[in-house]
Amino acid sequence: MPSATALDHALTRHFAPLVDPRNPTQRRHILLEMIVIAIAAILGGAEGFAAIAQFGRSKEAWLRQFLDLPNGIPSHDTFGRVFSLIEPAAFQACFRSWAESIRELIPAEVVAIDGKTLRHSFDRARGLGALHMVSAWATANRMVLGQVATEAKSNEITAIPKLLELLCLRGCIVTIDAMGCQKAIAAQIIDQGGDYLLALKGNQGHLVEEVNEAFIEADARGYAGLVSEGVETRDSGHGRVETRRYRTLEDLSAVPHSEGWKGMNMIGMVQSERTCNGKITQETRYYIGSCGINADTFATAARGHWGIENAVHWCLDIGFREDESRLREPVARENFAVLRHLALTRLKKDSTHKLGIHNKRLTAGWNEKYLGKLLFEPPDPPRRKTMSGDSNISGP
Repeated sequence: MPSATALDHALTRHFAPLVDPRNPTQRRHILLEMIVIAIAAILGGAEGFAAIAQFGRSKEAWLRQFLDLPNGIPSHDTFGRVFSLIEPAAFQACFRSWAESIRELIPAEVVAIDGKTLRHSFDRARGLGALHMVSAWATANRMVLGQVATEAKSNEITAIPKLLELLCLRGCIVTIDAMGCQKAIAAQIIDQGGDYLLALKGNQGHLVEEVNEAFIEADARGYAGLVSEGVETRDSGHGRVETRRYRTLEDLSAVPHSEGWKGMNMIGMVQSERTCNGKITQETRYYIGSCGINADTFATAARGHWGIENAVHWCLDIGFREDESRLREPVARENFAVLRHLALTRLKKDSTHKLGIHNKRLTAGWNEKYLGKLLFEPPDPPRRKTMSGDSNISGP
């Protein structure tokens, strides 16, 4: 049975630094208790403030085992008003404190940086654009490390450095898509003790052309006399077969625009061939990095980056119906997005039930013992994964 002591260890110490924004003479509910109720409700399936209040009322007897609730369960208006007053930067700092407390240090862990737009969070009448959250996902730990909000995808270039500043990157490999392929961002990652792997597209026109030519020339020579590694993986299922060929190259003499990229010591290429229902599609992607030429490391980082799409963005849309959220108060929608990240992380790091996120939330709503485990017990340790698919590593 949960207790106040368990609560102190699980949640309140990470959110204790929050400043209560309300007038002290008009507070009827304890701020930390409201946050605990909101987290429990979102774990249990709530998707808005009305649902949080209803969840609290339905679980009031259980909640009173570890919360004082001096004036009962707050109304949905009270939840909405309080979460619209909490300073988002401070709330995110509390989230990061909690995340760091459960994070395990894993050498060369891939930290994927990417953004997601909450499609229905706009308000045309008020001139409010849709909220865009840039998040960091630790692939081996299976958790969100932090987030920064913007009001447009185009602002990712300015949001990414702000997010990186907040993270411990020492020993990690940071992966970012082409929008974040900037010299200043690469230098910042190196300065913070990490390595980078950045995707190349047209926004780095000369650089991507030089990398392309370098691989064409190296391939024509059969990589003879070059420091290079290659690895091939093959995955199949659901009527498709996908083969990926990864190749790294250390020689940057054919890439003069590599000058100025701090720590850059490799270029990489991924050739993908996908067969689905007899139709074959091919794609080639290029990368620059500071993570060395080890083909397994390159493959794990390049492929791991897309984990943020499946493990975070897709789960938020399917398991939390985030894109359908109609929260449009600027501060409340940002704080609620952080609550979703917290709930997602906790559910990802629990192996009690072999279920998807949606069904785990249903179970938490139905089963108070399971909900208590999510709130009060330490998360399961990360699962150590190896690169999937058959592989064949080759060097010069």
